Amino acid sequence: MPYSQRPAALTDAPAITELLNRVDEIEIGRPETDLHTVQADLKHPGTDLERDSWLVLDGDRPVAYGLLWDESEGERVDIDQYVLPEHQGAAARMLEAMEARALEKARENGAARAVVHLHLNVAPTLDTELLRARDWRVVRRYHVLRRPLDPASDTVPEVPAGVRVRDCTAEADRLRVHELYQASFAGHFDFQPRAYDTWLHDIDAEGLDWSLVWIVSTDELGDAGFLLARDDREAMGWIRSLGVLSGARGRGLGGFLLRHAFAAFAARGRDTVGLGVDTENTTGAPRLYDRHGMTVHYAVDTWETVVS
Repeated sequence: MPYSQRPAALTDAPAITELLNRVDEIEIGRPETDLHTVQADLKHPGTDLERDSWLVLDGDRPVAYGLLWDESEGERVDIDQYVLPEHQGAAARMLEAMEARALEKARENGAARAVVHLHLNVAPTLDTELLRARDWRVVRRYHVLRRPLDPASDTVPEVPAGVRVRDCTAEADRLRVHELYQASFAGHFDFQPRAYDTWLHDIDAEGLDWSLVWIVSTDELGDAGFLLARDDREAMGWIRSLGVLSGARGRGLGGFLLRHAFAAFAARGRDTVGLGVDTENTTGAPRLYDRHGMTVHYAVDTWETVVS
């Protein structure tokens, strides 16, 4: 039976989740994609599923899936693409369609070209020769790190003198975390400024337990950093973001927040915690995580092409 292709719909989320978990099993050895994550992606603000999503079926079975979104409102456009290894022809056709849509989207934003990014496992199910043949190249590498947890040793750390930590169950503190995120990540590779409402979607705030989001402050500097964690992944507890303002770095605040999160997850019965980090991060984050016992789970490359 020949392939069929159509836009994805929110009702496809369970089938897409199953497809992505089959890809996970091939790439990292076990399924780690949750339904709520796929649903949040399909509801991304500004994404028109009719034009910005692709679902390829072999009969009634999804074998490839793609999604495009635009956070820059300029030339930068992001895509995700997943395919089972034996269906590279479908992936090639989808890739061509996604590039064309990315250029259309960039031109709608007033840009003359599209700079397109795609994140892939370093040993992906997608044949990377398809990318190289279309002038894609790797521009960055990220590591997904993980660490075992032990409630006997991962206890709540002592708060240093002159330091305070609070959770973010109050709306004012959520707004403050957004401000700290924007300020602490502004110099990072591929950072895109986000309005508060957009950021809330990006972190799937509807499903977030805000008691796992903390702000750290000092007597001298006031609010100086934050950590945003979530406990709705089946595979492990997850630290989505950890940021410290540039003027507050080197004081141990990041490490304190990290240990605080370890203790919270251990107290909840989690046996593993994970996070992602840019391997070329210049703030010292990779060394911080290494010192705190986090090791590489798998690696992800950012691929880029320019379409004009």
